[in-house]
Amino acid sequence: MAREKVVEHYDVVIIGGGPAGLSAAIYAGRARLKTLLLEKSLIGGLATYTNEIANYPGFPDAPKGEAITNLMKEQAKNMGVDFKLTAVSSVTLEGEEKIVETFRNKYISKVIIIATGGRSRTTGAEREEEFLFDKGISFCATCDAAANTDKHVVVIGSGDAAIEEGMFLAKFARQITVSVMHDEGIMDCNEIAKQAALAHPKMKFVWNSVVKRFEGDDYLKTVVLKNIKTGEEIPVDCDNCFEFIGYLPNSELFETQLPLTKHKYITVNEKKETGIEGVFAIGDVTDKWLKQIATAVGDGAIAGTAAERYIAEKEIFDEKIMQKEKTGLIYVYNAIDPESRNFLTEIEAIEKSNCGSLVVNRIDTYKSNGLALKLGLEKLPAAVITKEGKITEKIYDLSTALISSKL
Repeated sequence: MAREKVVEHYDVVIIGGGPAGLSAAIYAGRARLKTLLLEKSLIGGLATYTNEIANYPGFPDAPKGEAITNLMKEQAKNMGVDFKLTAVSSVTLEGEEKIVETFRNKYISKVIIIATGGRSRTTGAEREEEFLFDKGISFCATCDAAANTDKHVVVIGSGDAAIEEGMFLAKFARQITVSVMHDEGIMDCNEIAKQAALAHPKMKFVWNSVVKRFEGDDYLKTVVLKNIKTGEEIPVDCDNCFEFIGYLPNSELFETQLPLTKHKYITVNEKKETGIEGVFAIGDVTDKWLKQIATAVGDGAIAGTAAERYIAEKEIFDEKIMQKEKTGLIYVYNAIDPESRNFLTEIEAIEKSNCGSLVVNRIDTYKSNGLALKLGLEKLPAAVITKEGKITEKIYDLSTALISSKL
């Protein structure tokens, strides 16, 4: 007999505990929303594996990534956020109540914030797992370039990201050895980047090669390449290796419910909305140009704030705007438009003439158009009439006589 899952209710459930998810948790918790953060493995995400974070504002001593994310976690806890280390098995995003299920629990929430991040594509070569992240194999030149000053670095890949990141590393490293799987002179990057790399005195290329295995004791010492035409093994002694062969967003859980790009990233607007009401996505699982802690926490701040606004507006909309007790008149306008602002006096006159039998709501869209979007208006200003909690009229050609005739 299947065990019945424990049901818990939250205002906000955040899936993913990297910098983006932690930032969203801080903002949601500070807004006094009942917030839960779910993380399947390690709070802090991939950032915790970075030995030095030299470009995150406010930390001049280049601390470890774990030091920064631990502070974020403590800050979120201080805001009353709940944390649970468990994998999410399924989600239901449509509907007013969102459902997030784990092995033992079912969480019902008003808002879901997806912050599942992504993972760098790896080579699959022998012993690779032993040296990932802080043991010799890295995936972020912006993060780790300075730590490789005057060192010999191996770069795997020849796409735009690999060559551009390799050129950035060359500002610090003594030598860059690039493994390219194509014939000499052929790369996957753009022509300008290729010519610049070929001409760079620090860049050396091993053509027709892929990684066979990684070698070392506690830390990477040698990358053994293999010539794909001859089978010859080519050992390259180095201080570090950077893999730039692609990035995979962790979006599998959502691909049947959300629109994704061809590379499986979740698409969002400037408020990190996904297209389903009450569902936001942030961080590296979204299609973004720069994947850094600083941009991730910015995403989290936006989503946490947008989630609070969404919940507040929904409560106003359901309980006040769409009330069922009386006939309703909703005037939607923008305060910076003089004509629509002036019509407020006409709305006031209509309200007075109905002697308490009419509920009038005025919605100014200057700072937020969320309520107007819920009403499905084509343009502003507009008047909306409701009866028994349902919209009966949308009026765009505004006049006192016309509105009064529809009440």
